[in-house]
Amino acid sequence: MRIERLENRIINGDSSEVLRKFPSNSIDLVVTSPPYDSLRDYTGEGIWNFGCFKKIARQLYRVLAPGGVMVWVVGDQIVGGGKTLTSFKQAVFFQSIGFTVFDVIIYEKTGSGPPHPNRYFNSFEYMFILSKGTPKTVNLLKDKPNKWANHTTYGNVTRREKDGSLTDKGQKTVNEFGVRTNIWRYANGKGFSTKDEIAYQHPAIFPEKLAEDNIRSWSNEGDIVLDPFGGSGTVVKAAMALNRRWSMIEISEEYCRIAAQRTGLECNTERL
Repeated sequence: MRIERLENRIINGDSSEVLRKFPSNSIDLVVTSPPYDSLRDYTGEGIWNFGCFKKIARQLYRVLAPGGVMVWVVGDQIVGGGKTLTSFKQAVFFQSIGFTVFDVIIYEKTGSGPPHPNRYFNSFEYMFILSKGTPKTVNLLKDKPNKWANHTTYGNVTRREKDGSLTDKGQKTVNEFGVRTNIWRYANGKGFSTKDEIAYQHPAIFPEKLAEDNIRSWSNEGDIVLDPFGGSGTVVKAAMALNRRWSMIEISEEYCRIAAQRTGLECNTERL
């Protein structure tokens, strides 16, 4: 099937099947938060298992263009007193099928969930930045305030070369903002992740700003962004606002309708 027929569509279906219809090397960026462990059964059709994950992972590698990036937002459940490490198992599997683990970004939440007995509050998830080869687009976000902005460095800046020698780079003026770290902090929870009341009919949305920042970082205008676990349509909304083409897959018809209503695409939900 030609990618043009799959663009700008909310597709109601199972990603393990729908992705087979996507042409190879056709997607520039994937931004998604999959179901994991047995924390929720979103559809009443059972919990997503590792076998399902592996099928979808292989398809995502196939459809991603060379140099394309996938942002995989995931966490771990506590089972039998310990972390499942599902996130790491998934990352290692992605690596085994050809992905490069380009970076690991921590998504820090300002709103923590209920406490677990004898544990610190859990306030983060992982964002695995996975690339198919060397990323073709890296737009580093420069929004970290510099304490010494507009001041000149004390002494000359030097760089250590591979042979151990130092290259003198001279004095530098400190910019007002620098590249952010790989810990990204977002206000989450009702009223913070989005102002769209309808989105909260989905039990696990991530902040719109998180989607926007990743789309800005790893794609350019006109690129095509895919969310294979589209949920309430957060990635679709961000992609539309940032002039990207997009495609969304969601197994729940109810959530497809929520996403369509949220993005003004009521008539665009359809099952392949």
